[in-house]
Amino acid sequence: MPTPSSLRRSALVVLVALVLAACTPAPRHQATAPTSGAASASEGVDPALAPFYEQQLEWKVCGSQQCAEATVPLDWSQPEGETITLALRRVPATGDPVGSLLLNPGGPGHSAIDFLPSFQQLVSAQVRAAYDLVAFDPRGVGVSSPVTCVEPAELDALTAWVPDFGTDEGIAEAVRRNAEFGQACLERTGPLLGHVDTASAARDMDVLRAVLGDDALTYLGYSYGTDLGATYAALFPERVGRLVLDGALDPTLDSGEVAAGQAAGFESALRAYVADCQAASGCPLRGDVDDGLAQVSELFDKIRANPMRTQTDRELTVSLAFSGVATPLYAQQSWPVLTQALTSAFAGDGTALLQLADQYYNRQPDGTYATNQNEAFTAILCLDDRAPAEPEAMRAEAEQIAAVAPTVGEFFSYGGAACADWPVPEVGALDSYAAEGAAPILVVGTTNDPATPYAWSQALADLLSSGVLLTYEGEGHTAYGRAGSCVQETVDAYLLTGAVPEEGARC
Repeated sequence: MPTPSSLRRSALVVLVALVLAACTPAPRHQATAPTSGAASASEGVDPALAPFYEQQLEWKVCGSQQCAEATVPLDWSQPEGETITLALRRVPATGDPVGSLLLNPGGPGHSAIDFLPSFQQLVSAQVRAAYDLVAFDPRGVGVSSPVTCVEPAELDALTAWVPDFGTDEGIAEAVRRNAEFGQACLERTGPLLGHVDTASAARDMDVLRAVLGDDALTYLGYSYGTDLGATYAALFPERVGRLVLDGALDPTLDSGEVAAGQAAGFESALRAYVADCQAASGCPLRGDVDDGLAQVSELFDKIRANPMRTQTDRELTVSLAFSGVATPLYAQQSWPVLTQALTSAFAGDGTALLQLADQYYNRQPDGTYATNQNEAFTAILCLDDRAPAEPEAMRAEAEQIAAVAPTVGEFFSYGGAACADWPVPEVGALDSYAAEGAAPILVVGTTNDPATPYAWSQALADLLSSGVLLTYEGEGHTAYGRAGSCVQETVDAYLLTGAVPEEGARC
């Protein structure tokens, strides 16, 4: 089962917009206008791929949405071989549509189809009028030829499991248990397990662009969705229309750098939370900020030694406790929930933290899991990148992480154990993400984002030859749709007119 040393899902905990002072960055240059024309959408395609690019979607009514399925190759290097299906959901534009806005909420492994009602709230009325909102579950995710691994009870045991990384034997045990998990995934998923990498999913997106009738891709991706969008741009720069990449991942980072960056991000977010908590009444954390962080660390140590009781038949282990603490840090509006959960935990009741951990893992009250996001998360990341698994290398990395994140760093260490013996070969990242020749791409970064640190958005904007950075000065994971009018109006202007902000624009 994955350790928290890799990116987790990007679901926004709350959707409350902050009232901010307006910023008015002036347009610098224009992005390619979206167009819709099925006749030209598949021009220049390899004839071997033409059956995929020229397929006709059959849209059906699915409640308040429309649904369809698209077919893509299982293995893009063998387009005449097996195929898989991708599930799509669409909310038609409320006005005259200029094209489709393809959506991804992150993860990897989070279902865009499940998140579509939230997208309808995040995206402004003007954008909903101009675009058909189209959500799709990437290959291996949700209802798109999904990765399947274990039964819910086994997943419960894996998410609650507390590895012992203090000895070589403990590390070997972690490698073994993760390998068993991977083997279960292979047995239940079959050959698809070796083809759920990000580059394959990005190639799928180009088929979706074509079958939706768009000459250029218009896209909104959060968190891991920025990795997917950047990969698309690198593979198909001439097909880039208007891409919004919010809460960016730097795709050139290796797993160790991701772990260190994210650990520092959550440490910073936790520090900001503690300061905010102590400034209000009813905070269970005493003294100054350093004292408060020490009390959180002591709570983790106490739970590690003796799992905490809850008002369920499950105990709160320290692994679950960290997940419970991390979940409200994704959005500042959820900080009061963390205060309530910590207050209960300090009183010896871990129920609230367990509930937050269940939200993190998408576990439902009846013990089932709403989606396969946990299995898909591991399967995708183990194909994209594998950290060194030698004990000494992981120990050295853990020391570096602890130096930048003394409170939470332990939960981001020893990530190499997750994929050390994964049963299918690594695919790896692309050689370049410059996307030379692409139209302007808008990258949005939040200065104290815990899950995707601001430096990653800066790096991606520099990495993309046409990247333009919009900075939101604030807390929480991602910005568009929750961070007030300045971000909203700037991103809307880009999606609706192609206007990009001046260099150095901040909200």
